[in-house]
Amino acid sequence: MVLKFNFIYLIIFTLIFACSKKDEKVTLLEEKDLETQMIEVYNQGLEEFEKGDVIYAGKKFNEAELLYPQSVWAPRAVLMAAYGYFSQGYYADSITNLERFLVKYKNHPQTDYAYYLLALSHYDQIVDEKKDLNEILQAKKYFELIINNFPKTDYAEDSKYKLEYIIEIIASKEMYLARYYVQREKWIPAINRFKKVVNDYDTTIYVEESLHRLVELHYKLGLVSEAEKYASLLGYNYQSSEWYAASYKLLNSDYEAKKVVNKNEKETILKKFKNLFK
Repeated sequence: MVLKFNFIYLIIFTLIFACSKKDEKVTLLEEKDLETQMIEVYNQGLEEFEKGDVIYAGKKFNEAELLYPQSVWAPRAVLMAAYGYFSQGYYADSITNLERFLVKYKNHPQTDYAYYLLALSHYDQIVDEKKDLNEILQAKKYFELIINNFPKTDYAEDSKYKLEYIIEIIASKEMYLARYYVQREKWIPAINRFKKVVNDYDTTIYVEESLHRLVELHYKLGLVSEAEKYASLLGYNYQSSEWYAASYKLLNSDYEAKKVVNKNEKETILKKFKNLFK
């Protein structure tokens, strides 16, 4: 009887062990199928992208990433989704995917590309320098990051050109605000804005006008020595410009007027002196 029960236990143990082995094999098989499935979904995303349906393609790429996030295809899927959205002007979706990529896949070989596409996603939204300040500053931040962290890449070279344009835009915004204050006769805020252009954006096309306006405003406030200081700076760097000519004319017209007054005063004194002998 005992032998019978031992035999039954042995059979049960063997069946349990066999089932555990079988389960282990099934798990490995499912994991392999999961990667295959992910690649299939990724390829479906590529097909939809080529057809021009970037919304559905983006969903497929995101689905592929979720299926097998440990795969080398997962970060590629995120970048493809981001690029698809960017290519059709869905900038918010592109930015969301890129920011997630940079957090989730740190030190990825295509990190430089992700930052470049992120910068472009902000850059391409700049329409009006008077309104799009956030996009301007975000684009500036990421282009500077690319130049500093990935200086030997093609992305860095293009970032330099685009950053120059962004600096011009920011300077133009400062000029817009300065002129706004001038129109309302708020001289001090206007002076501060023109000074900011001279100090922070001296490579832009607006620096010459800013220097002249500083001459003009300081002269208007009776601060002639300050006006002359900015006129000298303008003359030293931009002597052939129209703005220097305007500043020169402003300051020298006052000088010529003083000369006429002094001459008249001398003639009056001379006449009085002559009358003493009449």
